[in-house]
Amino acid sequence: MEFSHVSVLLQESVDALEIQPDGVYVDCTAGGGGHAAAVLQRLSPQGRMVLIDRDPDAVAVLHERFDGDSRVTIVRDNFVNIREILNGLSVRAIDGAVADLGVSSHQLDTPERGFSFHRDAPLDMRMSRTGRTAADLVNTATRQELAAILRRYGEEPYAAAIASAIVREREKQPITTTLQLANVISSSVPASYRRRGHPARRTFQALRIEVNAELESLREALPQLFDALKPGGVLAVITFHSLEDKIVKEYFQTLRQGCTCPPDFPVCVCGNKPKAVVKSRGVKAGEAEVEENNRSRSAKLRVAKKL
Repeated sequence: MEFSHVSVLLQESVDALEIQPDGVYVDCTAGGGGHAAAVLQRLSPQGRMVLIDRDPDAVAVLHERFDGDSRVTIVRDNFVNIREILNGLSVRAIDGAVADLGVSSHQLDTPERGFSFHRDAPLDMRMSRTGRTAADLVNTATRQELAAILRRYGEEPYAAAIASAIVREREKQPITTTLQLANVISSSVPASYRRRGHPARRTFQALRIEVNAELESLREALPQLFDALKPGGVLAVITFHSLEDKIVKEYFQTLRQGCTCPPDFPVCVCGNKPKAVVKSRGVKAGEAEVEENNRSRSAKLRVAKKL
């Protein structure tokens, strides 16, 4: 199976991990294995990598690519379950982890996965290919629920108008395809908004995030990943939109924060000490990478090293 995905900020993220040749590393969203392959090049025969992905297409490709490597363990799961995954593999602590968030090139470019508004396909958007689809969501959620999702996860200024248009359309017939939904969205917003870019972009992002519980999973996974690190271990996270980045940024800030006592206290009574050094506060792709891979333009790398 072909799984086309260009790894973003590859060199920067792998360098940030400070690879120990005999270390244990986790790729939380392994995709086509680009980051994993780069890490494995720096590992000795005694090193180990755990590759996690919830997409069965990605997992199939990972097996094709790495099954001959005794250092690699491949797990089909959501990295929100990282604690259980590592416990099940008898891994007590890790030297580093990388998480390349968001939708993969393969998912976007495979029409039948239903992530793209550029080509007609079933309205799916499930990364795991299990559970509720985007079609289930748009045909069952109330107008108020839909508007809230579009505002919260898509930062969509016309959320109320789009939600109302969706409800009107589904009263006539179920909304089952990507282009059907995209046309409903386009017809519900002003022409001036359509001229700024495809008007369905924010709505599709919001529905994808909701269907896959992306932000909830990220919030739950970050503390588990940090707890799993050995002292000196590194966590590298690549985000692709402001909502993801805000979660990572704020969590890393809590790790680097020391005393939280009021400034007028003569001595510290809280006992809080920094838990990590934030090595990177938002590395972006360079001009050459953006020119080669346009999807890297919104990527941002944040890195924390456990004290």
